[in-house]
Amino acid sequence: MHPKVLLDACAELIRLTLTFEHPADAVVSRFFRDNRGLGPRERATLAETVYTVLRKKLLFDHMAPSGSGPKERRLAILGFHGPRDFLKSALTDQEKNWLDQCDAVTVDDLMERHRHNLPEWLVKPLKDQLGDGFWPLVESLAQSAPLDLRVNALKDKRADVQKELAKSGIKAQPTPYSPWGLRIDDKPALTKLDAFTRGAIEVQDEGSQLLALLLDAKRGEMVVDFCAGAGGKTLAIGAGMRSTGRLYAFDVSAHRLDALKPRLARSGLSNVHPAAIAHERDDRVKRLAGKIDRVLVDAPCSGLGTLRRNPDLKWRQSPKSIEELVAKQTAILDSAARLLKPGGRLVYATCSILPQENEAIAEAFSASHPDFELLDAGGLLEQLKVEGAKGLCSGGESGTVYLRLWPHVHQTDGFFAAIWCKKS
Repeated sequence: MHPKVLLDACAELIRLTLTFEHPADAVVSRFFRDNRGLGPRERATLAETVYTVLRKKLLFDHMAPSGSGPKERRLAILGFHGPRDFLKSALTDQEKNWLDQCDAVTVDDLMERHRHNLPEWLVKPLKDQLGDGFWPLVESLAQSAPLDLRVNALKDKRADVQKELAKSGIKAQPTPYSPWGLRIDDKPALTKLDAFTRGAIEVQDEGSQLLALLLDAKRGEMVVDFCAGAGGKTLAIGAGMRSTGRLYAFDVSAHRLDALKPRLARSGLSNVHPAAIAHERDDRVKRLAGKIDRVLVDAPCSGLGTLRRNPDLKWRQSPKSIEELVAKQTAILDSAARLLKPGGRLVYATCSILPQENEAIAEAFSASHPDFELLDAGGLLEQLKVEGAKGLCSGGESGTVYLRLWPHVHQTDGFFAAIWCKKS
């Protein structure tokens, strides 16, 4: 594609994305469907340019007014993902000079807000939690995330799949914590690989895999994935159960559950029962009260732990939306807890990095549910033979009560989990 045409396409995609009417990944996917003639390289350039603009929005908004032409074009120039020579061949002399001036700006020249590129309401809670770790987090969030795969333990061994991928020219390394994970630095096309079509691999962040591991569902048990979504953790849990017992995948979105169907068909699992529910107090839920061995509540959350993958979320969330989510999380966790039989395990999890969605929810639940005993996540992970288990956790007297994953520390998305056992 001619550089000028590609730059124009980048500008148009940026325009569509910055309305924030829909998630960025949905906008990008729709753009690709509407422009099927785009090749893999053009798609990569378009997507990464948009995501760079979202990651560095405050900085680029600060720089853009000094340029000329439509704002979306200026943002596309600043965030363009590709060789500089290729980009400059699409620019006027005036634009080239402006870009050189922008490139000459150093970190020391910038205000703090243009360095961290975060909304102000998000900065304080992160600084309060991390202290000196704030800037390493900022740096990690400015990068794209690696591609993590989960090997379907029902079908294959991780080492065998790693070798199989290598034969296809894909270099994968075992993830350091999850026993099922493989990490790929590039973004190869996976859907045509035999390992994918036969259900041996699924794309899933290592942190998400650890949530399924913490649930530790056993063969023959009755298990509920309460907010299953597209079913990534459902499939991991089902494989751990060796396709025995009964695993309910509940979600309020039938559309999201529809995305589980082809994945479920590939997985070889026969113990998964997807069910759309109207709300957390649906009759389907009530009928299972006191009958379930293990429940995972991967609660709807801000998603701010996934900013490497979804940088638009920091601009689409707000203090008000967080407040609404906290109320929803509290209600869902309370309802899910009713499902458990004595001795059953409850896991509450989010992909948020905000304490009000995490520790605050867990502490409030523990205080209002004396019939539930809070378990030590670090100890459980050690029992599961996870390498460096206690380094994945924080909080409580032991310092390891909660799973607390950070992109800049653990190279996963940001995740939180609290685990309880219902007292007998």
